[in-house]
Amino acid sequence: MLTRTRVLHLLTECGACRGPAWLLPLRGTALVALLAVAGCNFTITPPTRPVVATPPAAVNSATLDQYREAVARRIIERNPSYVLRSAPQAMLRSLVVVSFTVDRDGRVVQSSVYRTNGDDDAEGTALASLRRASPLPLPPGKLLNGRGQLELFEDWLFNDDGKFQLRELAAPQALTID
Repeated sequence: MLTRTRVLHLLTECGACRGPAWLLPLRGTALVALLAVAGCNFTITPPTRPVVATPPAAVNSATLDQYREAVARRIIERNPSYVLRSAPQAMLRSLVVVSFTVDRDGRVVQSSVYRTNGDDDAEGTALASLRRASPLPLPPGKLLNGRGQLELFEDWLFNDDGKFQLRELAAPQALTID
């Protein structure tokens, strides 16, 4: 930061203070402009920014988000007749959260309903659509746990007609109840 004391010191170094006494009370922009005209050579170097390394958790988070999207796309591809192609209705019929485990080969080795509103048909559709999508894309090795598996959650959003969207890829929900 350029303070008055620093400016006066710089003026003294380059000889500009040997001039008339009216130079001393100048401040701010006028003084800087006067220095530029007077031909004083000095450089103000801003402080260097520290190098910020991306923590491994952030890299894994980005990779996990990409993998979750790939899994959602596979589920949608393998279940076209069950997929809702428009915006989900304002008041959903059901929200089913499924917990599942994928091995290093993309096989779903375990799945269960984690949370639901008790709609048995929606729960069955969510679990069946996950099974039909298996094998899923191969998970990145750095996301696997010590057993060579990856545990995930996905939300199935159901309209009244029984069609669903996955939260990972869902369109914005309707704002009004028709």
